[in-house]
Amino acid sequence: MDDPRSWLALLNTAAFLLCVAFLAYVGLITHRFVRRGDHLPAARADHAFHLVVPCLDEEGVVVGTVDHLVTTFPDAVVWCVDDASSDATGTLLAQLAATRPQVRLVSRRLPEARQGKGAALNAAWRAIDAALGPEVDRTRVVVGVVDADARLDRSCLATVCGPTLFGDPTVSAVQVLVRVVEDVDALTSTCPLQLATSRAPGGDPLLVQLQDLEFSGPIAAMQTLRRATGSVGMGGNGQFTRLSALDRIAAEHGSPWHGSLLEDFELGLHVLLTGGRTEYCGETFVAQTGLRTVKPLLRQRSRWAQGGMQCARYWWQVVTSPNVPLTAALEITYYLSVPWTQLVGAVVFPAAIAVDVHYALSTAGGASGWWVSGAWGLLPLAVVFGIVPHVMWGPLYRETTGGHVTRRRAALLSVANAAYAYLLQVAVWWAFWRTVRGRTDWKKTARRVAPAAAPAGAIPRPRTPEHAETTAGGQR
Repeated sequence: MDDPRSWLALLNTAAFLLCVAFLAYVGLITHRFVRRGDHLPAARADHAFHLVVPCLDEEGVVVGTVDHLVTTFPDAVVWCVDDASSDATGTLLAQLAATRPQVRLVSRRLPEARQGKGAALNAAWRAIDAALGPEVDRTRVVVGVVDADARLDRSCLATVCGPTLFGDPTVSAVQVLVRVVEDVDALTSTCPLQLATSRAPGGDPLLVQLQDLEFSGPIAAMQTLRRATGSVGMGGNGQFTRLSALDRIAAEHGSPWHGSLLEDFELGLHVLLTGGRTEYCGETFVAQTGLRTVKPLLRQRSRWAQGGMQCARYWWQVVTSPNVPLTAALEITYYLSVPWTQLVGAVVFPAAIAVDVHYALSTAGGASGWWVSGAWGLLPLAVVFGIVPHVMWGPLYRETTGGHVTRRRAALLSVANAAYAYLLQVAVWWAFWRTVRGRTDWKKTARRVAPAAAPAGAIPRPRTPEHAETTAGGQR
């Protein structure tokens, strides 16, 4: 294949197939997203909620989160897991457990601690299991996961108990919409996608707003499609699972959560594989603080990408499981292939461009002759495949979030989102490099805390008990 035209044909064909697959998926999720229906809320009197807050060095944010949970949902039990924090997190959580009856503290110590978020959640599951008597109907007990810097919509627990969610006994787990904002207290409970703030519209930093666009747009659209295919994925924040479903997974695998760096998606796979059904609810939300700089964002996304690569080991179980519908298996197959196709695309597309340039310069008549002979057709293809699927989310974000950003800001977000999407390709390569090197350590995302919100540094570390996991606070 010495002729550059042969390489050009091969690379262009590969690039075209990758683009068609991506564009088809974008078309599917967008169609479902704009035509999505609503879930009806219900009373949650028949469900008991246990909210788990995993904590590792969260002294600057966790008090506000726990205060929010106990005041907003006074009949829920809040389980705080201190994963051997090196700051004052343990002291603060012990104080909260001592003064608020519905707060429980699970303290973990090294070397068992700091083994990832999944291990911390398993510690909470064991504590909840020990605290509940044998007479409890575990199908009516719902375990929710809330990040240490998060806020749940006031209507969240009632909404997830709706007739198409936990009101349906076949539903084992529900993931709610995730909002990413500068101020987690700036969201209204009347509309989960509309900001209630005195700041100017679009006042969040651009990078933070791009993360919110990502979760409120493409990710929400993916979950909407997954509702139809039966493959809704769980997220690390705002996930709710029946205790009975966690028990089924533990009975088969020893514990509900496992070692993947994408422990949330892995949990959703196990729910499906053990015969449960997952659902998504975009009518309520959990809000979390956005990342303001690129490096921690790429570190976070590299962990997610590597976790997705690790979850590829479940592919054969998924496609052969009698509990997973064909549509779900196909969608999960596509999702599991995404990190790998991104790696391939990062090689194929630049190589195709390089061969195009070489061919243009070596063709009789030069680049201008090559262009007018038909190569101009590559430009609209590049726009349709490489730009439109990203810039379309700016106007959709403005529409679905109640117009809280101006049209000019939506246009800026459209352009910035294209750059943002290609920036995240770096995280995939970072994840691949870690995989090649055999690195599987869990890289925690550092919280950004306003100076006024940070507690005094003089708070001493608590004296922890000798065993690895203990619980404290309130009556069991």
